[in-house]
Amino acid sequence: MSPTSTRPSVPRENLWLNLICNIALPTLVLTKLSGERWLGPAGGLIVALAFPLGYGVYDFVRRRRVNFLSILGFLGTIATGGLGLMKLSSMAFAIKEAAMPTLIGAMVLISQRTSRPLVKELLFNEQVIDLARIEAALAERQVRPAFDRLLNRASGWLALTFLLSAVANFVLARWLLQSAPGTPEFNAELGRMNLLSWPVIALPSTVMLMIILWRMLRGIEVLTGLTTEDVLHHAQNPGKKAP
Repeated sequence: MSPTSTRPSVPRENLWLNLICNIALPTLVLTKLSGERWLGPAGGLIVALAFPLGYGVYDFVRRRRVNFLSILGFLGTIATGGLGLMKLSSMAFAIKEAAMPTLIGAMVLISQRTSRPLVKELLFNEQVIDLARIEAALAERQVRPAFDRLLNRASGWLALTFLLSAVANFVLARWLLQSAPGTPEFNAELGRMNLLSWPVIALPSTVMLMIILWRMLRGIEVLTGLTTEDVLHHAQNPGKKAP
């Protein structure tokens, strides 16, 4: 068997463990265990933030993969903890919530002028999409400029998606965070915000990302003559020997 006939296998992320550590457990701690009877406001905040931080470290050790969004998510968690322990105003939290997607959107646009556009990093998983085959087809048909224009349009839509997410984050934070920071009530509001951010913000953003990816794949089909099946890595067939 040729050494190039197989691709290194990267374990898939455990979706249920992700949801439990990033949503369920932090929300439970912030809303139910942050009173003086249990952990207290500061202790509850620290314990709640320990779950997403711990999961991030565990997932990196297990899969040996880290990306731009993972780093920003880690920094966002640290920022949330720092703001909470310093008992800054709810406006500071709202600004922080809006700053992260705004930063990502800006980086998407800026990266278009580099050799590694962020839109490719976010949408094209090399474990799934055969980028080498796409690049070869683009070179053979001499349609690289058209592909770059396709990337530019996708980057614009992606940046707009993150901008809308920033606005939604800010509005949600200003609506929910009404109590004084450093109190059990504030922690409970922070927990509700963490819970609602997924159906209100993350789910619509994910749908938009899938639409952008679908349009990218359709454009690639037109430019390269390849089908979607052609550009996706086929599952290994254990019963079939490689040439």
